[in-house]
Amino acid sequence: MGRTHLDRLRPGATLRALLTRSGALMAPGAFSPMAARLAEQAGFEAVYMPGGGTALDRLGVADVGLLTLDEMVGNARAIVASVEVPVIADADTGFGNALNVQRTVRDYEQAGVAALHIEDQVFPKRCGHFHGKELLPLEEAAHKIAAAVAARRDDSFMVIARCDALSVAGLGEVQRRCVAYLAAGADMLFVEASTAEQVQAVARSVPGPLVFNMAAGGNVPALDVEEVGRLGYKLMLLPNFASLAAIRAIGEVYAEMRRIGSVTTLGDRIARFSEFTALGGLEQFDRIARQFGGRRAGEPAA
Repeated sequence: MGRTHLDRLRPGATLRALLTRSGALMAPGAFSPMAARLAEQAGFEAVYMPGGGTALDRLGVADVGLLTLDEMVGNARAIVASVEVPVIADADTGFGNALNVQRTVRDYEQAGVAALHIEDQVFPKRCGHFHGKELLPLEEAAHKIAAAVAARRDDSFMVIARCDALSVAGLGEVQRRCVAYLAAGADMLFVEASTAEQVQAVARSVPGPLVFNMAAGGNVPALDVEEVGRLGYKLMLLPNFASLAAIRAIGEVYAEMRRIGSVTTLGDRIARFSEFTALGGLEQFDRIARQFGGRRAGEPAA
């Protein structure tokens, strides 16, 4: 689905229109512009920038809150610039208190992101599927969501409240918190669940539009998008599968190169160089260079 100039100015409006359809919208995780372009080429109508995948790609570290706001926004901006589809982005805890949250929203919105999610953990956070998470007091967490909503310049920009209370304090606390986050103005609710029973219980008992996170860790069931939609979820995130695929594929290629001291056996396991340049838009750059009288992008200087 191509986007008009107006859509690019209001990516949240494009995302909201996609979410009005029946069923759930799939948004695969894209840790980099390259991964985002591949997702778009595969036909996905939205992509998701995961915090964990970004941390591993940018710093080579686990999702324990080491990335800064500028690092996350920089990656989000590059991903947005690389695709036509709307981008949903992890914003961790908003990187501090309500004042920090407001700066976070403004920076992500200026980067062209369609939606972000802010979680109710203390700062620095931990991945939702790690042990040792600590929750903010409910009142403080709700105030941060209200601050995020107040900071956006475009009402179509979506603020998603992520609740990590299920494994810490149980379903009753999740319900209490989600009601408060909706009252604070959250557009959607993202409850981190780890089992099939929890996924179903959240769908039955938590009000408002829901996000389903198809995480690779824990005991999250491998539901398909139709089943996710039938349960009542509107957005299905698949955060780190591109990272997992890259880890396995790159590791195997490196091991083979090291073992035989050559690339002769790689064959169909790697993309062709023409695919490499096509994904980077070389043909388009060459066309622009010819249009304005310069040499082609791939040509050496005289």
